[in-house]
Amino acid sequence: MKLLLIRHGATPGNLEKRYVGRTDESLTQESLETLGKEAKKIRKLAGKPAAIITSPMKRCLETAEILFPEKLYEHVPRIQKAGLSECDFGTFEYKNYLELSGDAEYQHFIDTLGREGFPGGETTEAFKARTVEAFQEVWKAISSQTEQGADRTLVFVVHGGTIMAVMEAFSEEKKSYYDWQVGNGEGVLGKMDASDGQIRNARIIKAK
Repeated sequence: MKLLLIRHGATPGNLEKRYVGRTDESLTQESLETLGKEAKKIRKLAGKPAAIITSPMKRCLETAEILFPEKLYEHVPRIQKAGLSECDFGTFEYKNYLELSGDAEYQHFIDTLGREGFPGGETTEAFKARTVEAFQEVWKAISSQTEQGADRTLVFVVHGGTIMAVMEAFSEEKKSYYDWQVGNGEGVLGKMDASDGQIRNARIIKAK
């Protein structure tokens, strides 16, 4: 089965380089327009979706609707999975580095390379474990219902961190977490092998 992981479009917080985790904000108007222009290309890459999976956050739901509108995909299951939500950034939520400059907790976070996690939030490892588990649950459920060898695509419209965690865990091409960073409206296309759960032939999909 093919796999398409798309990061949601840009929000105001993304443009201001903020930690946008639990904040449930909508996409910018410019991003809505950009995604609309990219939609035909993304739909061509997706082919025949077996399911469209999102986190429950507005930015993912709005992106999914623009790229894969329900009126065109009315018979395709849509699944919202809370476990695929972005990292809980704790006390850093919706702040950027300028606002956090001089903050003792933030400086400690930088000095320790974030190994102890976000104050009041998740550690990177806990976030990875959560998203990987959620991804596996969806993958197993959908693949068991889809005919083996069928030319179908599992489409995820999720967060940047979610894509990074999934690709680090399952890609046959071994790269670090940060090597799988993609921009808003970009993603990764590959093939998920049911025999061993690895993602093969993965390539990053760039926006124009």
